[in-house]
Amino acid sequence: MAVHIGRRGLLAGAAATTFVGLSSIAQPQASARLGVAGDIAERLDLAYRSGLLDGLHGVLVKRHGETVLEAYFSGTDENWGRPLGEIAFNPTTLHDLRSVTKSITSLVYGIALAQGRVPPPDAPLLDAFPQYADLAVDPARAAWTVGNVLNMTLGTEWNEDVPYTDPANSEIMMERADDRYRFILDRPIVDEPGARWIYNGGCSAIVGYLIAEGTGQSLPDFASEALFEPLGITDFEWNRGSDGVPSAASGLRLTAPALTRIGQMMLASGRWQGREVVPAAWIDACMTPQVAASFGQMYSNQWYLSEQYVPAAGETRPMISAAGNGGQRLFVMPSLDLTGVIFAGDYNRMDQWINPTLVLQRIVLANITEP
Repeated sequence: MAVHIGRRGLLAGAAATTFVGLSSIAQPQASARLGVAGDIAERLDLAYRSGLLDGLHGVLVKRHGETVLEAYFSGTDENWGRPLGEIAFNPTTLHDLRSVTKSITSLVYGIALAQGRVPPPDAPLLDAFPQYADLAVDPARAAWTVGNVLNMTLGTEWNEDVPYTDPANSEIMMERADDRYRFILDRPIVDEPGARWIYNGGCSAIVGYLIAEGTGQSLPDFASEALFEPLGITDFEWNRGSDGVPSAASGLRLTAPALTRIGQMMLASGRWQGREVVPAAWIDACMTPQVAASFGQMYSNQWYLSEQYVPAAGETRPMISAAGNGGQRLFVMPSLDLTGVIFAGDYNRMDQWINPTLVLQRIVLANITEP
């Protein structure tokens, strides 16, 4: 698996940090001023030292554009399954995003859509694959739209519930297929298109294909030009499969500040420093529920939508988020002007949801003082 490496360098405007024990944390005065409990960093550090957050690699949270919590720890890590050993994480450390990549790919699609370079969500999907004319004979497949891949509602058989180390995992089978796109599009039909959500990294691969075909550039190259560079992100890696195709489902690696910057851009309806990066209409579309997903969440264009309880408000507030294997998260809460990133190394573990859930609900939202 080859790696595409972006230009290296520190992120412009990265916040200075002070190291305390195993972590780097924001100052209490800044947190309190921004409507967050002044001892939030101490609470995170205590939870980490007590063993509740085993495998946590980093947390970065911003509110009203300023850092209220930034912490990095040491631990073992890997790059798309390749062991990296013990890493002392910091603001410049690249980290696997795993399936957070899907949500970033969606933003890149939104940019290409506004430029008229990719088919719109209501376009027939197989029109983009004339090489598979035999598949269009099936009425169910002929009914597919681009929106079905954006929302994982193809209605085909797909199993990513088994570990990604298992050759029976559908994404791994896709990566090993002679023709990944035929593999995706030729899966057995188990439901009508649009009827229900079935988690499917192959759908994300199709979105990446549409971007590359429409722009005439590789997914990493177009993402760098259209999304990363306008945000000042110059340091990234994008893993490729053995066939040389960049993984739109799980291949991206970014730093915590870079991923947080993407969340800040979303809070600003797609704008960064006065410039439109992602069209506001696409951000709105991603924040509009389209299909029910797992664990009571909704889904829209490769993003999860949920309601999160905010104790200080005494009510739930909407959140749009991206999630990746091992405990990777990007969460954005517009009503709180809050965004944050969580990195962890609990890859393929059944309890990988614990770290991001505890950090979000018990450390971050529990310590909001002004909703």
